[in-house]
Amino acid sequence: MAKNYYEILGVERSASKDDIKKAFRRLAHKYHPDKTGGSEEKFKEINEAYSILSDDKKRAEYDSYGRVFSTGGESDGFRGFGFDGEAFRGGFGGFEENFEGFDLGDIFGDIFGTGRRQKRGRGRGTVPKEKCPTCAGMGVVKKQEEISVNIPTGIEDGEMIRLTGKGEAVAGGATADLYVKVHVKGDTRFKKDGSNLSTTLNVKLTDALLGGEYVLETLDGVLKIKVPENISFGENLRIKGKGVPIDKNRRGDLLIRINIELPKKLSREARKIIETLRKEGV
Repeated sequence: MAKNYYEILGVERSASKDDIKKAFRRLAHKYHPDKTGGSEEKFKEINEAYSILSDDKKRAEYDSYGRVFSTGGESDGFRGFGFDGEAFRGGFGGFEENFEGFDLGDIFGDIFGTGRRQKRGRGRGTVPKEKCPTCAGMGVVKKQEEISVNIPTGIEDGEMIRLTGKGEAVAGGATADLYVKVHVKGDTRFKKDGSNLSTTLNVKLTDALLGGEYVLETLDGVLKIKVPENISFGENLRIKGKGVPIDKNRRGDLLIRINIELPKKLSREARKIIETLRKEGV
């Protein structure tokens, strides 16, 4: 990911050279490795940011393209630099051969009040004269794209699908991935319990006693259900392989809960029949 040199120094993109120098002095003093709480990596990062933003040409390149083409040296801002080795022996007068492309008068003079000027790097990179009209020099084009997502068999609610290379693009870096969170929409006809589905079937009293045949809509379409005689209220019928797919070869079951509907009104003839059944102990 491209570094944000302005953020590293804690200044705005419109900051003046004087503001940049002040920010550099403050941070370099704070994070110098010889100080308590200092950080060698942070110190290097601060120097790298300052070396770019304090140079008009490099800063213009960075502002236009998000990177610097004519660095003239190694990208980490230091070469052959060690905080406990030969570079520090005998003070700061012998640093000249340890740096390329930096103004030591700026870098170390800002910290210690002294330093030696080093010749600039001899980079041979070239910079485009005009910004790219498509990406406005940012190296990244933002666009909306409609993509198809393959939903695997048996996916659960809340699971994530990873789409490689469909995330945010970064200039000079690899495009990130897009993660899609799946929400499985419910169905008023069924309740899901793992890979099994459950539903309720209303049957007439006579069919509960004598048996009958019903039609039920399932995920696969219409299914004929044979209700056995003398079935009880709340009893379940299990239909194998009519539930939710587990994988390409397996599926859960469909559980059908029986609800016996009692008549709200009885005709005189029906009442006589039921009275007869009651006398028989039914």
